Amino acid sequence: MKEEGGAGSYKVEIKKEEAKKEEVSPELDSEILGKEEKKSWAERLFWKKKGGEQKKEAKPAEIGKEENALEKSKEKEIAPESAEKDEISESAAKRHIEEKAEKREIKQKTAETEKKGPDEEKKGFFGKLAESIATKKLNEEKFDGIFSELEMALLESNVAFEVIEKIKSDLKRNLVEKPIRRNRVEETIVESLRNSIESLFEENRIDIASLVKKKAEKPFIIAFFGINGAGKTTSIAKIASMLKSSGLKVVLAASDTFRAASIEQLQMHADNVGVKIIKHDYNSDPAAVAFDAIKFAKSKGMDCVLIDTAGRMHSNANLMEELRKIVRVSKPDLKIFVGESITGNDCVEQAQTFNEAVDFDGIILSKADIDEKGGAAVSVSYITKKPIIYFGVGQEYKDLRKFDTSIVMENLGLA
Repeated sequence: MKEEGGAGSYKVEIKKEEAKKEEVSPELDSEILGKEEKKSWAERLFWKKKGGEQKKEAKPAEIGKEENALEKSKEKEIAPESAEKDEISESAAKRHIEEKAEKREIKQKTAETEKKGPDEEKKGFFGKLAESIATKKLNEEKFDGIFSELEMALLESNVAFEVIEKIKSDLKRNLVEKPIRRNRVEETIVESLRNSIESLFEENRIDIASLVKKKAEKPFIIAFFGINGAGKTTSIAKIASMLKSSGLKVVLAASDTFRAASIEQLQMHADNVGVKIIKHDYNSDPAAVAFDAIKFAKSKGMDCVLIDTAGRMHSNANLMEELRKIVRVSKPDLKIFVGESITGNDCVEQAQTFNEAVDFDGIILSKADIDEKGGAAVSVSYITKKPIIYFGVGQEYKDLRKFDTSIVMENLGLA
């Protein structure tokens, strides 16, 4: 019994040892991981389930099959992922291209919209009006409907509403219920519009140099008015340069004793142009400066006195009264309002207020070289009933251009 028990016990021990051998030791496991490039848990489990010799025999065939199966399984798992990623990438690329195309289209449309300014609307007006007249006589109702397009274009060009009403009235009188030859429809419309706009400007042309030369009792006195920043002092310097080049002797009166550095600015221009300047201290009486300049000009036989005044907002009643005092004391032969062409209807409003205060004789529009609309020139002359004398077209002293309607027509797209 003991032997049997001993044998049985011995067999149990052998089985335990074999069972232990079946377990993969850490060293073996590490070796396998190293050799097989860290096989997956499924591959290691396969090794544990096989017997010693069977494992060795099975390795080339069975494990090879298993490896192939696992690789295929991995490929199947990876393939959808890869395909999905490719699909997402392709979709993202398509979406990116579509977005770029959409942005390009938006930019193009925006650019086209920006380009379609007053000129395009005027063309639309001319085209519709021409079509209406070409088919039959234009009635008043049809004209009013079509004119709304031109009205918008003129408003965008800074033309005052009062002026637009005048243009509308002129066109209606010339075009409504009028027989027009079919081959001259558009030409007739444009001609009517040009004639209407040209009639808005005052016919009185002012030649400053000629006026100075003609005056028997010297000096000829010119006072300048306008708000700060409108180019008034620079315009005075340009006039001084022009008069000097015409052989006339000029003196400047620094009657702007209010704005900081105004006297120094006028002094600099006087030095550059080569003319005399009369000046007092800041905050002194502007009218007294003008009086002294006129007195000096008389004593020295000077031909002309140009009076600079303080730039001020047209809404300041007290400062506007100061201008009236300068006018009463100096009794100028010519009063000139200087306004910025690019400010549009603001320029018109300023001109109206200064005209009411000092009743100026003419207008200089500065910065006309950068005015792409032209509406201020059309409006300011018509509303104040005063002529435009010069356009300022640059920063140099020679950049002063006599008024010409062709400049305005060009800015309005009617040249």
